[in-house]
Amino acid sequence: MARVIDVPAYPTAHEWPVTLRYGRLLLTPFRRRDVDEVSAVRTRNISWLSPWDATSPKPSGVALSSDKRARFMWDQAVRGVSVPWLIRWAHLSERPVIGQCTISNIIYGSAQCASIGYWIDQRYAGRSITPAAVAMATDYAFSAVGLHRIEICIRPENTPSLRVVEKLGFRYEGLRPRYIHIAGDWRDHEVFALTPDEVPEGVLARAPEVVGNQVRG
Repeated sequence: MARVIDVPAYPTAHEWPVTLRYGRLLLTPFRRRDVDEVSAVRTRNISWLSPWDATSPKPSGVALSSDKRARFMWDQAVRGVSVPWLIRWAHLSERPVIGQCTISNIIYGSAQCASIGYWIDQRYAGRSITPAAVAMATDYAFSAVGLHRIEICIRPENTPSLRVVEKLGFRYEGLRPRYIHIAGDWRDHEVFALTPDEVPEGVLARAPEVVGNQVRG
């Protein structure tokens, strides 16, 4: 069973699985039992998400099933090289999946860095949920995982995602030409990053108020 952490009181050590809670907004571990719900959300949002989805540069390759991808993510989390969360919105007795936020490509040693990727159900866009989720994940990466640098790579055309890093004050570092295979071709990405010394107050303190959220006292 996952520990539940009420942020911004982040732990100083990382233990998987872990749930982060900020009022009605939760980041919960991505488990194999969540595959069907996640698939349903993504299918409903296919036109909203597909322009930004990673694709394989080798179409002849065998794609992993949703179940195998979930198992792979869990194995990566157990090994400490990623932290795959689902974004959930608590409402009465329900906690529907509304997106995903993952700390990935964690490197330890002298680098101590990682990337964050995310997506949100279009019905919940524009409520500042995504910036809050990314802020929670970043603060956790700095405090619990002990990382020194978090980066987010975004296609220049992805205006909603660019607004997330703008709201949180991620520093622009430059353009990576033809960096990731997206929607059938190699796409340019703009790189944004933060280090803990740039946010002594924590990233969540920079996030706009989540519409409809009520922080429990």
